[in-house]
Amino acid sequence: MDEPRSLDDERWEAGMPVLDRQPVRVPVLPPSLQGLPPRSVPETRPTPLQRHYINLSVVALVSGVVAISALELGAGLGNPLVKLCVLVGAPILFVTTVDAGVRIWRSAWAWMPVDRVKGLFRLGWIVVVVVGLVSLTVATILVLAA
Repeated sequence: MDEPRSLDDERWEAGMPVLDRQPVRVPVLPPSLQGLPPRSVPETRPTPLQRHYINLSVVALVSGVVAISALELGAGLGNPLVKLCVLVGAPILFVTTVDAGVRIWRSAWAWMPVDRVKGLFRLGWIVVVVVGLVSLTVATILVLAA
């Protein structure tokens, strides 16, 4: 028996249940929450790496743990183990951070019409993401040049 296919979702694979995205709805709030500002804004489109984000982040985390442990145990920046960990982990960390930045950027602009302060707060996090990416790039260059 053939399984149903979801033609509008490229993430669907054989064996997965077909889950269609539902339209964005305004929930009916209980009386105690009515009149209060919204607590969330729905995400309407996934980022390119959203499906793989956690798995990629784990690889970057393990690479970082091994590299930092080696450095703590006395290995230098030029140690082949440290360089290997940086070669594996840094690109993954860079790409996942960019993906997270895209989500934060979209979230900021989704909040602007609803709650400007929350939107501006999220735009502030974009600055943190950019500083983190620059720091990661500089650190990677330093390790690979050692």
